[in-house]
Amino acid sequence: MTTVFVALGANLNQPLARIQAAQQALAALAEPNSLRHSRLYSSKPMGPADQPDYVNGVSVFNTPLTPHSLLDALQDIEQREGRVRKDERWGPRALDLDLLLYGEQHIDDERLTVPHYGMKQREFVLYPLADLAPGLVLPCGTSLSSLLQQCPLNGMTPLSEQ
Repeated sequence: MTTVFVALGANLNQPLARIQAAQQALAALAEPNSLRHSRLYSSKPMGPADQPDYVNGVSVFNTPLTPHSLLDALQDIEQREGRVRKDERWGPRALDLDLLLYGEQHIDDERLTVPHYGMKQREFVLYPLADLAPGLVLPCGTSLSSLLQQCPLNGMTPLSEQ
């Protein structure tokens, strides 16, 4: 079993419902009783500003799946929840699931980069990650707490208590 962290984001087609459906779907990929979710947050879009705010969170679980099998399963969940892959980077989407961490592994190939390439700068990843693992140290040796000190909330607000 490998411990994985997955970021969840949505801003179209009832984003809160899309995130909650994805959280339920992750249970099928997780070792029993290992799935936990951060609080959900409202955050400003990272890309074009003329789109709705996002709902974001992070989930952690243990899985027997290989990294690429997990990626395939995450993309299948996205598709079931209405994700349409377009060329617009950081555009609006029904659901986005990003594999942030796969144990301590470093993966960099044509399909997958782990740790996720942008996670160190994104408040909508770092703060939910801290809900689940405040003492986390990334595979590169950087502590989550040091990243949080350099990352303002940028208007992000919790939608619920943990």
